Amino acid sequence: MITRRTLALTAASLPTATIARAQAPWPEKPVRLIIGYPAGGPTDLGGRLLQDPLGRLWGQPIVIENRAGASQVIASEAVARSPADGYTIFLAASTHASNAAVYARLPYDTLADFTPIVNIYASPTVLFVGRDSPYRTVAQLVDAAKRDAGGMAFSSSGNGSSGHFALEMFRRKAGIEVTHVAFRGGAPALQEVVAGRVPATFSTLSGAIGLARDGSLRALAIGGPDRVEVLPGIPTLGEAGFEIPDTSPWYGIIGPKGLPRPIVDRIAADVQGLLHDATIKRRIVDAGGVIIAEGPDAFDARIRRELQENAVIAREAGIRVE
Repeated sequence: MITRRTLALTAASLPTATIARAQAPWPEKPVRLIIGYPAGGPTDLGGRLLQDPLGRLWGQPIVIENRAGASQVIASEAVARSPADGYTIFLAASTHASNAAVYARLPYDTLADFTPIVNIYASPTVLFVGRDSPYRTVAQLVDAAKRDAGGMAFSSSGNGSSGHFALEMFRRKAGIEVTHVAFRGGAPALQEVVAGRVPATFSTLSGAIGLARDGSLRALAIGGPDRVEVLPGIPTLGEAGFEIPDTSPWYGIIGPKGLPRPIVDRIAADVQGLLHDATIKRRIVDAGGVIIAEGPDAFDARIRRELQENAVIAREAGIRVE
């Protein structure tokens, strides 16, 4: 016989996430996932990987909406102005935490107008040279840069990009002068290095993985704190003697401000659970990613920390986007 005491004991034994799920009727209609970059890039990858599995878990379709432009400022503003009901969420890249440092004005407050939910994965920043480059170690590159009176050229995917921030940190650590050649996107920045017209670049691994695999680019060092599986034998910058703060772009889900905690916890728990799936893990790693699976509080702390760090670097290096 089921008594009230039996029900109370059963409820007490349930995991907190299960109870929160039972209390929250969300979702009762399709969920819109906004992505601030075009289809096919590393940010979009996370959305496409999770789209169907989350839809099955939630019993509702996940509708992906790519709103590219202005380093995802357009997408960020759309999310900031959305109702805090869980039906509009944002798959953001880490430029969300650097835009405040490089833009004179933003149409939202990076901290006050958003709710961090779950950080999915990161893609390490890697120092690359071309296949025919004479440099095979970071030390050789630095020595050559010190002899270059005009400042050795480094390309990046644009002012204020993760590669630009990594370059500025590396320049100071190595004590070299550089010429920053900013492009509108990662592909042209990489092609200049492949063609030998620019000696080196800091690029996200996910953006350069194909060129690294076919030998068009040679990796000298990983900008993150750890070596990566898909570039066996490549040391970190720290191991090479030029350690800098980690500028690896991350890709995580963020909601508008005021998103109810049960919905935040539901999304975070479900995404973290999916990141244990062998197929999803393999896809992320093969694409040059490193799984983070960071929950709401740790994700919030990361964004706050990066906002402060990026502001200092941007001010000292004069990084600005008009």
